[in-house]
This record gives sequence, C-alpha cells and structure tokens, in this order.
Amino acid sequence: MTLPLALVTGSARRLGKAFAMHLARMGYSIALHHRGSVDEADKTADEIRSLGVDCLPIRADLTLPEKIEFLFSMVDEMNAPLKVVVNSAAVMAAGHPRDMETRDWDAALDLNLRAPFLIAQHAAKRMTGGGVIVNISDIGAQKAWSRYPSYTVSKAGLESLTKMLARSLAPAIRVNAIAPGLVLPSDVVTPEQWKNLVEKLPLKRPAALEEITSALEFLIKNEYITGQTIVVDGGYSLI
Repeated sequence: MTLPLALVTGSARRLGKAFAMHLARMGYSIALHHRGSVDEADKTADEIRSLGVDCLPIRADLTLPEKIEFLFSMVDEMNAPLKVVVNSAAVMAAGHPRDMETRDWDAALDLNLRAPFLIAQHAAKRMTGGGVIVNISDIGAQKAWSRYPSYTVSKAGLESLTKMLARSLAPAIRVNAIAPGLVLPSDVVTPEQWKNLVEKLPLKRPAALEEITSALEFLIKNEYITGQTIVVDGGYSLI
C-alpha cells in the first residue's frame, strides 16, 4: 500500500526534524528538505526509515524559484500522493532597521515568505485529491522586534498569506499556521538571554517539541479548520 506523502522544509534538524518525525509516526512518507545540512539530513532520514516509512532527503536553496521546481520534481519521483506540506524553513537575520543590509532583508523575505507562496502553488497542483498546508510562523509576527525586522515582517506576512491561501485553495486544500514561542535556543541569543526570556513567560518554561508537533497533528486531523494561526507560546503573547 502506498503511504501518503508529507513534504517538510528545513527538516534536517531542530523543529523541522521534529515535524518530520511526528508525521512519519503518523504514517506519512517524508520528503525531507534541507538547504545544506547533508549529514544531519541523512541521519534524520535513517531515523525516519527505521519507523517503517519511506524518506527522501532533498537538498535545495528555496530562495531560488528554480530550486523549488527541482524540489517538486524530486517529490514527484517518490510516486506517492502529496497530502501534507509543512513550510518550516526560515532564517532569522539580526540587524537594526536603520542600517540592515538589503541582502539580509531580501534573504529573509525570499525564504520566509516568497518560498512558502511558491511551494503552495506547486503543492496545489499536486493535491488534486485534497491536502493540508501548514506554515510555521512565530509569536514574533505579533511583536515589534526591532532587532529582527526582516524576520518579524516576513512572519507577519506569512500569517496573512496563510489566510489568503486558505480562502483561495478551499475547499480541497486547507491552509493554517502554527506560531510557536520559545522552543529551542538559537544562535542569535546567548544562554543568559534565553534564560531571561524563559523567566518572563507566564508558564516559566520553553515548549517541549511534542507540544508543538501535536498542534500540527491537530490541524491535520480537524477538517473544519482553515485560515487560522494556532499560537503555542506558553503565554509569550501576553507579555
């Protein structure tokens, strides 16, 4: 029996990997996109295959439209019905609005916003029997993080794009988003900054990966939700 297929971008490691692993446990074959994390992608693919499902690592720079076309040519090679797309790949460039380099602005908008739009276009052509697209936003979409202008603007745009796609692709394809808060420490904050951020949260702890991936499962299984952003932030939006 051919298993349904899920494409997860940026899924070699961190939260993207958690989404891919969760979908594999749900019974999906996985198209495992990454930009350049070859060793990590191969390791993740082996973990997924150990669950008894097919997995194909695909390397592609999503800031280039022709590479998105290549990505879907490889998805087609898997010969499985595409049912789920998770747009998880993102970049978070730091810089003040007064002096941020144009290349840093463009890099964030190209990957965080334009790529999910182009991916949705390609996915819609293949989801003729219905499907689900889930965009991974950020609680920062609701904030004014002056240190990360291109990131916050791109994520706010992604939530707007989610609504537009949900209306345009209905009823066959549902489109939603997940906006996590603090989950995994990143390279852009120091351990001390991370600790201070966590202490400000009403729930006083970062999210467990399972608390984010369960939101993905909820959006896949509940067939009466579209155009929504599910916030999973431990109360970050309250501060």
